[in-house]
Amino acid sequence: MYVRYAALGDSATVGVGDPVPDGWRGWSRLLAAALTTSYDLSYCNLAVSGSTSADVLEHQLDDALAHRPDLASLVVGLNDTMRASFDPADLRERVLTCAEALTDAGAQLLTVRYHDHAAVFGLPSWLARPLRARLGCVNAVYDEVHASYGGHRVDLALQPQVLQRAFWSVDRLHPSELGHRALARAHAELLLAAGMEFQPPSLLPSGGLPQGWRDDVAWLVREGAPWVGRRARDWAPTLTLLPAPRRAAPARR
Repeated sequence: MYVRYAALGDSATVGVGDPVPDGWRGWSRLLAAALTTSYDLSYCNLAVSGSTSADVLEHQLDDALAHRPDLASLVVGLNDTMRASFDPADLRERVLTCAEALTDAGAQLLTVRYHDHAAVFGLPSWLARPLRARLGCVNAVYDEVHASYGGHRVDLALQPQVLQRAFWSVDRLHPSELGHRALARAHAELLLAAGMEFQPPSLLPSGGLPQGWRDDVAWLVREGAPWVGRRARDWAPTLTLLPAPRRAAPARR
């Protein structure tokens, strides 16, 4: 009845978007709390905001292996797509290396398949195309991970809440408390179907800090605007190579 769980990834696994009095909570912590209803749990969250697949490989994997996990969540790749240096081959090698090492150490993998984030952002088609193409590369890697190493994978595109505004925090990049709860619940249901027994996380808000418009504005000024600036610099070289959006032909008189 003893379970070790290591969480690797970026800000989504850190829990950004689900504030609690001691910082961020998020889906992996909600899942860990649910596991404690039946198991003696050792939970190690190694995720760091802004991490790419290279960061996970270089700075998180060794600590995760040292934890000797029975479960390991590996959710990374979105930040890779936001970099001008994005390379599908490098991404594949890094994620597969992490997946193989964790599986060889005895861990069951918890992964995701990403949804159409361009639709969540409401991007125009000429900006949405490169993002969708890059997310397609990330999903192809996770398809290979799932085919090669098994584990449990949540397909976010199949989650009914994913395009609902309440699913997302103010930046529409990180899940809200409801979004984090839905992701934790989806992973829990896969583990329950695989034979584990515990009380799954509730989908009802509880224990989080209420967020008002002042909190949203403060976050956008403190975190959101600088992040957009950094990503704009990363994407600038890519955008200059895209064809200009077509203008509608003038109406005939």
